[in-house]
Formats: sequence, C-alpha cells, structure tokens
Amino acid sequence: MKENRRGAEAADKKGTTKMNDTVENWHLNFVTEEYGEDGILKKFGIKYPDNFNFAYDIIDKFGELEPNRRALLWTDLHDNEKTLTFGDLSRLSNKAANMFKAMGIQKGDHVMLVMKRHYQFWYTLYGLMKIGAVAIPASYLLTAHDYTYRFNAADVKAIVATHDGDVCEYIEHGEKEAEHALAHKLVVNGSREGWITFDEELEKYSDTLERIQGSARDIFLMYFTSGTTGNPKMAIHDHTITLAQIQNAKHWHKVIPNGIHLTVSDTGWAKAAWGKLFGQPAMGTTTFVYDFDKFIPANLLRMIEKYKITTFCAPPTMFRFFLNEGIEKFDLSSLTYCNIAGEALQPEVFKQWYDATGLKLMEGFGQSESTCIIGNLIGMEPKPGSMGKPMPIYTVDLVDKDGNSVPPGVVGEIVIKGDYCNTDGLFRGYYRNKEQTDAAWHDGWYHTGDTAKRDEDGYYWYVGRNDDVIKSSGYRIGPFEVESVLSAHPAVLECAVTGAPHPIRGEVVKASVILTDEYKDKAGEDLVNEIQDFVKHNTAPYKYPRIVEFVDELPKTTSGKVRRNEIRRHDFENAEREDKK
Repeated sequence: MKENRRGAEAADKKGTTKMNDTVENWHLNFVTEEYGEDGILKKFGIKYPDNFNFAYDIIDKFGELEPNRRALLWTDLHDNEKTLTFGDLSRLSNKAANMFKAMGIQKGDHVMLVMKRHYQFWYTLYGLMKIGAVAIPASYLLTAHDYTYRFNAADVKAIVATHDGDVCEYIEHGEKEAEHALAHKLVVNGSREGWITFDEELEKYSDTLERIQGSARDIFLMYFTSGTTGNPKMAIHDHTITLAQIQNAKHWHKVIPNGIHLTVSDTGWAKAAWGKLFGQPAMGTTTFVYDFDKFIPANLLRMIEKYKITTFCAPPTMFRFFLNEGIEKFDLSSLTYCNIAGEALQPEVFKQWYDATGLKLMEGFGQSESTCIIGNLIGMEPKPGSMGKPMPIYTVDLVDKDGNSVPPGVVGEIVIKGDYCNTDGLFRGYYRNKEQTDAAWHDGWYHTGDTAKRDEDGYYWYVGRNDDVIKSSGYRIGPFEVESVLSAHPAVLECAVTGAPHPIRGEVVKASVILTDEYKDKAGEDLVNEIQDFVKHNTAPYKYPRIVEFVDELPKTTSGKVRRNEIRRHDFENAEREDKK
C-alpha cells in the first residue's frame, strides 16, 4: 500500500491553495508562529482579545463568513448520516444557549454531558460556552456510584445524557444518593419519564442570540481525570485551551481545510478536545464522527475506506488490532497522515503499520490537564517508540525528585514551565482541591506525574507514571519498556506490566497478557517460558517478567487506559492474605 501515498503531499498543497482568506489566514489572527531553516515549527504563541470565546469568535465567525462549509460528518451503526455546516452549528448552538438560559442555567453553573458520540454534543457544548456555563463531559460507561461522586464533587446543576443503554437509569440512581437533586435532566435520542426530551425542547427556541460578554479567563470546561489512584480529580480549563489546541490540529494532526479528520474518542474523554472540538474546526476541516459503542476493527476500517478519511488519530492499541484484522482487505489510500496518543507506542506496531501503509505513526503525549505536550510534528523524523519533542507552546524539562534537571538517558519527571492559573494551554488547577493543585503546580513548574528519558537528540521516551515504576532488586523498571518487547511477540495481543510483591527482591516484573486467537489454545508453561526467553533476548535480562499471567481482559479506566494500579493492588492484597495464613 506504500504506493498509495504517492502524491499525498501534492494533494495536500492543492487543498491548501484552494483555501480562501477566511480559512488560510484566520487562525493566524490568534496565534504566532516561527519556523526554523528545516521548516519545522520552533515557537508557537497565542494572542487573543480579553473576551475571547471560541463559540462566538470561531464557530459563529465561520457561520457568518462560510455558512455552507461542512463542519461535521456523522454516522452511526445503523448507517444513519448527518451533516452539519458551520452555519448549522452557529444557529443550533444559539438555540441551545437560549434553551439553557430559559431553564435558569447561568454563568458558572455546571452542566454534565454524557452524550457518547452523538452529533448534538457539539452544539450543546458551544451553546453552554456562549452563556458562560461550565461543561463537564463524562463517559457513558459510568455507574450510579460514579455519578453520585461527580454530582457531589462538581456541584452539578443539570445533565444532558444519551438515551442509549442504562445511562439514564444509572444517573437516576446516582442522583438519589447525591447531596442535592439535579435541577434539570435532558435526554438525547429518545424520551423518558421525568426527563426533558432534548431535541423537541430545542426546537422551541430562537436561533439568534446577542453576545453575552465574558472573559477569556472564565472557566468553561471541566474534566474528571482517569483516576488511576483514588477518586478522579477535576481539571478546570479557561477559553485559552481552545486556541492552544490549534497546534494539535495544524502541526501534529496535519489537518487540511478540505480534508476529513477522524479522532477516535468518546466525547466524555479529554482526547475529544484534542481531536474533535476546537483545533480542527478552527482550521476549517471536516470532523468525522462514527457513533459506535464497541470497538470492532473491521467496522472502523470500513469507515475510513467508505468516507475517505484523510487524517486519523487513535490509541496505539487500535492500530495493533487493525494489523491483526488484516488491513490489506481495506482501501486506506485516502489516508495521508496518522497520529497516536493515549498510551505509549510499541516500536513493533510502528514498523508493521509503516510496512503496510507507508505511513509513519506520529506519536504525541499529553494529559486531561493540557493539550499535546510532547509530539512528533510535521517535518520531524519520528523515532519508533519515542513521544517526540516538546510542542512549541511549552517549555518542558525532566527533573529528579529534588527538582533538578536530569541529563540525557536518565529518567525524570516531565514538567512544564508556567505560572499557575496563567499559562495558555494548561489547566487552571483542580476544582476545590488546593492540596492536589499545589502538589502539581509549584516552583514555577507544572509537575505531570509522568516520567520519561531524553536522548542526545532531544527526543523523549516514555517510562511510566511515577507510581507505575517497578523497583526490583535496586533496579527501576518502566512498564512500557517491557510492554514494548512483549507486544512484538506474535502471541501477545495486548498486555500490561506491573510490579508484583516478592519477599527478597521487593517486587518482580509481572506481565498480564491477552493472547491472539491463534495462541489461545497454547496457553501454558511452555508458552510462558517462550515469552520470558523472548523478553530476555530483546531487552536487558533483568527486565523479563518472572510472572506471566494469561487473562481474557485488562482492567481499564473509562478513557480506555489500563489500570495497572488495580492489577498491582490485587496482587499485593493476595500476598498480604498469604502472609497472614
């Protein structure tokens, strides 16, 4: 399929030359850029009026100047389709704003959105932005207990939720246990007793709205973090995050105004802000939305083929499943650029995808608290397995436990230079949690809690969360290093590496492995030994997993990240019980 990439750059340039003044120069009213002699972006800055609001200044402006430009192309599992132009988004977000205003939702009120990948999410979010309310996107996989915690912790006033599945039922049960009742409950794509039917209610309101003044520093968005340890924190963002996302779209995703971009993410995850909500519309591209529940590799590959997706971003695990499915059965020639994020990339996946398609997977790293922090930008030569280099909007370093910068090859915590509450592209702190905010923001740096190594060329290599690093017999072993090797074995479909308790070594490396179909009937001691030997021969022998456990699934957060801490906690609790016998 490599030959299908020929002419991609020419097609990109052709699309660029067609851009009218609205798209070609518009985003430059908000950002400043500086390039080196190699053509790679070196610096990226943001400038904006004091009252900047993405919904008014980007969506409505597009709606005014290019109302017929396609903004959203949506489809679902039943082949239903919906196209929304920028003019549509402008009008519908006005209607949503007027509806919420009539319900008494005011500036600063918190509204939770549990809307999966429904197209209504876009104009609901933009409508809330217009009236100064705070949107709290959430995954549809939450349980009643999760809702109770969130309703109390975030002081949620209203909720807009999908009718699909048991979401509404869980919300109702969670509300009963909460400290206060919700003022309003709106349901999308269906009706339910005691709930307002969103689509019917929306039609009652005007599609014109006089601008409601606010500040670019007003809080408009709150994300619950994945919660790998303890209850999830609540990262809050002001309007500057929306402009910071332009660097993702333009210089990392490489979207083009006449292209179609697909980021695989539920709207309840912060990754949706990276790839669906802000930077891509600001660049005038079409956002493609596939509204599905369960990830089925063949289905998503068919979407790329059918709708001729040009730029695509997904977690590395999905690419591994694509390769396992057999991508030669699909026409992916429309793809010109691919990105990965959400978890670290195994070099073997990079190699196999490149061999099959001629496309290099351009990795990026960031958090719910930020945009992309470290990435492989347009023009950079990616090193398989490396996150890339710091994005031009950030000053990034690696530091030891005392805050001292570490030299190349030494593991350190990823930190970003900035002023608390005053750094474009970074969160404003954790809602109602000064202790955790102060722990993250201090000494002029934001401490991410993630660790990495930096090579002599300035490329960063992910190691793991601070609390994921395995300490065995004096060695510090990053789980990703072992997972990268394991993933290259043909028996391994997915894996998670953790530290398991050991009476002498303190901890030993444990691998929880999901087997590929052809190896499922071979699970046993011989395969364990084969996998262990494979790791020993492909990385430092002390890193090999002394424990290999074959499992059917791995525990994950609602954002799809493996909960290594849950595996680790289970093993340590079992060890404690054995000691007491």
